[in-house]
Amino acid sequence: MNLEKYMIPCLFKNIFGFDCLGCGFQRSLFLLFRGEFLAAFKMYPAIFSCLLLFGLIALHYLDKSKNYKKLIWKMTIVNLVFMLGGYYFKHF
Repeated sequence: MNLEKYMIPCLFKNIFGFDCLGCGFQRSLFLLFRGEFLAAFKMYPAIFSCLLLFGLIALHYLDKSKNYKKLIWKMTIVNLVFMLGGYYFKHF
């Protein structure tokens, strides 16, 4: 099944003509769903840190008994490092 025809196009790339920091996330997520973990990481190195960050954010809203703000900020910084590093290695 060709899932690329169902993917949302990158508005940033369509307007400016080059990839944004999130380009490759959808394809990487589909590779992850197919069990191709290494290919998903190569497609978008921040895939695992993004999913962990999304999970922490969901946990923050679902579990009101604990404060996850510091952990979310730390994970955001780690995620940003992965995003910038992946973007650098992809383009330079």
